[in-house]
Amino acid sequence: MKKMPRGSPPPPHFISFLSSSIMANILVAFICLIILSPSSIMPVSAQSDTASAKSFPAFTPSDNYLVDCGSTSPTTLPGNRAFQPDQNTAKYLAYSGRDIQASAPENNNNVPSPIYLNAKIFNSEATYTFHVTNPGLHWIRLHFFPLQNNEFNLQTAKFSVSTDKLVLLRDFQMEKNEAIMKEFLVNVTTERYAIKFSPSEGSIAFINAIEFVTAPSQVLDYSVPLLFPVSQKFDLSNSNFETTYRLNMGGSFLDATKDTLGRNWLPDSPFRNNATGQVVSVQPSAIQYPTPGGSPLIAPPTVYSTAVKMADSETTIPNFNISWMMDIDTAYSYLIRLHFCDIISKALNELYFNVYINDKMAISGLDLSSLTNNHLSTAFYKDFVVDSSSSSNPLSVKVSPVNDVQGYRNAILNGLEVFRMNNSLGSFDGEYGVNGKKSSGPSKTVAYVGFAMMFGAFVGLGAIVFKWQKRPQDWQKRNSFSSWLLPLHAGDTSFMASKASLSRKSQFFSSTMGLGRYFSFAELSDATNNWDSNAIIGVGGFGNVYYGEIDDGTKVAVKRGNPQSEQGINEFQTEIQMLSKLRHRHLVSLIGYCDENTEMILVYEFMQNGPFRDHLYGKNLPSLSWKQRLEICIGSARGLHYLHTGASTAIIHRDVKTTNILLDENLVAKMADFGLSKDCLSTESHVSTAVKGSFGYLDPEYFRKQQLTDKSDVYSFGVVLLEALCARPAINPALPREQVNLAEWALQWKRKGLLDKIVDPNLVGQINPESMKKFAEAAEKCLAECGADRPSMGDVLWNLEYALQLQEASLQGKTEEENKASASPASPAIVAPTPAPASAPSTPDNRPISSPEQTRNPAELQTIDDHSGTAMFAQFAELNGR
Repeated sequence: MKKMPRGSPPPPHFISFLSSSIMANILVAFICLIILSPSSIMPVSAQSDTASAKSFPAFTPSDNYLVDCGSTSPTTLPGNRAFQPDQNTAKYLAYSGRDIQASAPENNNNVPSPIYLNAKIFNSEATYTFHVTNPGLHWIRLHFFPLQNNEFNLQTAKFSVSTDKLVLLRDFQMEKNEAIMKEFLVNVTTERYAIKFSPSEGSIAFINAIEFVTAPSQVLDYSVPLLFPVSQKFDLSNSNFETTYRLNMGGSFLDATKDTLGRNWLPDSPFRNNATGQVVSVQPSAIQYPTPGGSPLIAPPTVYSTAVKMADSETTIPNFNISWMMDIDTAYSYLIRLHFCDIISKALNELYFNVYINDKMAISGLDLSSLTNNHLSTAFYKDFVVDSSSSSNPLSVKVSPVNDVQGYRNAILNGLEVFRMNNSLGSFDGEYGVNGKKSSGPSKTVAYVGFAMMFGAFVGLGAIVFKWQKRPQDWQKRNSFSSWLLPLHAGDTSFMASKASLSRKSQFFSSTMGLGRYFSFAELSDATNNWDSNAIIGVGGFGNVYYGEIDDGTKVAVKRGNPQSEQGINEFQTEIQMLSKLRHRHLVSLIGYCDENTEMILVYEFMQNGPFRDHLYGKNLPSLSWKQRLEICIGSARGLHYLHTGASTAIIHRDVKTTNILLDENLVAKMADFGLSKDCLSTESHVSTAVKGSFGYLDPEYFRKQQLTDKSDVYSFGVVLLEALCARPAINPALPREQVNLAEWALQWKRKGLLDKIVDPNLVGQINPESMKKFAEAAEKCLAECGADRPSMGDVLWNLEYALQLQEASLQGKTEEENKASASPASPAIVAPTPAPASAPSTPDNRPISSPEQTRNPAELQTIDDHSGTAMFAQFAELNGR
């Protein structure tokens, strides 16, 4: 290498190398400064509202009595669970009978755990008493295994186990030659806690191992909703629990070593309808717990990392679900704990599903994203109490997709726990309390009350017979059997009335006056052919919708509510209250209602052509022309404009979507389903309310702020416009990620000036470019990120009518050109659209509707490469204002 002379300047390439090295060192130092800055070493709880299982401190029980009965040496199980032998636990046992033990060889393969190698046998009453350090929840686990013994047959042993206040087991006997563990969660309130073993006459008692261990307080919520009646709470502070089932959905058996509280989790497959469920799993390290409130003590991450989801998530069968069946004793009430963790969604707010217990709605439209503060793979659980009066055998738990969710249809369950609750006698097993007595018979007061009720029933029956003899000759032609037979209207004893106070009832019924005809339940049964399942034309959260004919053949749609659904009651009330003050050509009319006993039924005019959505995709119906679609959009816009401005108070529909736009025999559009609607006074800028609606149509501003305005309907209507143009669902997870959300995808194409590339292939060649441009501009403005930047429904209506006028002018011009060219066999040339007039007068409501055109083959669409990649609720930051 040639040496450089001393003192000569370095060459330029050396200076460049030195400069880049210095810059690299500075950059590394800057990165290290950021990494080591105080903000970067903040604890997880300060940065996020979720944490992994390892972030939670381990639970150390204050009382931890583990007794290996009949053993002569300590037994340590995995997890450092040390069971003490008899010589160390003799101080806890009070027993005056013979000292008898049974044992098995250590290499006995039939014994599932070392604690079952020995057993203590009692031929008289024996009591273990434990000192309680801190009162509160404690686990009691009793381990039984019928070991071979030369003197006694443990498999035929019959005995009871009790505490001072509870009967844990009564006349217990081993059914099989296998290990059994009985687990109880009890509320200890004394300084000493006794567990007594009492042999039946002529028999013995035995026990292999006992656990008496403190349970963390967070494993139990003391105020839990009842499954039915809904909205009522059950106080668990005086209850104790026996574990009946603890299932790990989609996973394998988890023993005590996999659970910090020593619990066992069984696989769910023996209880599951496997034909409808599919197992899915992730790594347990991916599971997060909400902070505060969550804890791996509720259930370990291994439980939440597996789940069962729908085997066919795209099914269209309304009652398609995953179900689990478990045998229970209906004489007892049960605490049901459901564990959920969304490990199947790729983005937030994709998963909505219903949960049923004993075929009663437990959770309607469960949205895990909102319940876990917008986090995926985050643990969530929900408790319910099933009262003995409403329980049934077998106990069934079902999850099923929400029927009206667009595109993505799925449901999951990660874990399930079923706990039997002690009865009023303090027993988990039978009708006898710890004192050996059954519950006392009815008091004299109860007998007197029963006699009085019986006497009243006879008097009432006599009155009904008397009125029957005095019935009018034309009673069969009356609108309601109860109108002359009963002194009070059937509505006054309705199911809805039993759910509300008298003041609420009187207020409600005063608002329903003038609703048209009151139907008896018998009339509507006749109209629907006794609620024939073949007459069902729709299914929703409120209930089924039936086709029916009344009187002289008038066709009606009969919406029959589910009386066990609190959501159904609320929607029933809202629908009646709204429709009592709404009458418009483009709103579905209410003909009448029935509120008889437990029935909640609404009767509407029948819309022969069904939902707008069915004519766009999914039903193979003849394709609608562009003009027909414009007229349908205009009609529904008029209905919404009336809701926002025509009533005494502004009404926000809150569930605008293509399935709630119904078409009559002439394809005239009418808005339907006002169960979620809200009043908004003219003095109010918004209504603060919980977010409700259908995914894919929800206003992102409403979703963020929980402030509902009429511009929320405008946003949803913008999605409807794009559905009408592109003929695809608002959300379709089966498509590539950038195409899942229709609003996001379509606006990307519009910004590129290529919206015509993704329109419904059936419309290619028939849309006037100017008409589509005006239509697309209206849709884009509706989908503005900020509600203040969106137009009113009146402005949207004006733009749609203008788009229709442009289309009609184009069709008229094309017809004239075709007439001129009819004498020539040459192919017609492409006709430019005729310029539209300066003004756009409103078209009449009863404009003729052209016949549907035949469906054409769909064209393949090119994917946009530079998609935004935002989440489902895309934020359209680049939209122009009006």
